[in-house]
Amino acid sequence: MVRSSASTTAPKARPTPDTVTGLRDAVRHLAKQTTKATRPHTVTKCTPATKKVQHKSSSGTGTKKKTRTWTTTEQYRKCSMVRSGTETYTRTVRKERWCVSLDDVGGNTAEDDVWYQVTRAAYDEVRGADEHARVEFTPTGSGC
Repeated sequence: MVRSSASTTAPKARPTPDTVTGLRDAVRHLAKQTTKATRPHTVTKCTPATKKVQHKSSSGTGTKKKTRTWTTTEQYRKCSMVRSGTETYTRTVRKERWCVSLDDVGGNTAEDDVWYQVTRAAYDEVRGADEHARVEFTPTGSGC
């Protein structure tokens, strides 16, 4: 949430420990940066295969119990991933970021030009505030 002293409808609430206050200095939007890249293309290749399976059947009880054993050959498909050329995909080099620079951070006049990463909503609100207006927001990261 961003509060500006220019706004008269903003309620006065206690700042949370993560909230930053200061004078609006500058805003910066860094667009998402992508590039084309290639990677190995894999496909599933299946081949028919067989395996011998042993079966058991029992009948009777005690000393008259008989066990019959036999084997059969079952067919199945053996599948594996194999490389088949390359494929092109879009790789993200830099994520999209919205940044705000503050002066007099936390009321300390020596702390100027401090950059914070913020959400899109906070960026839009700070961008609409007047130059050097007091703003308050919760950053998502430091630096820009």
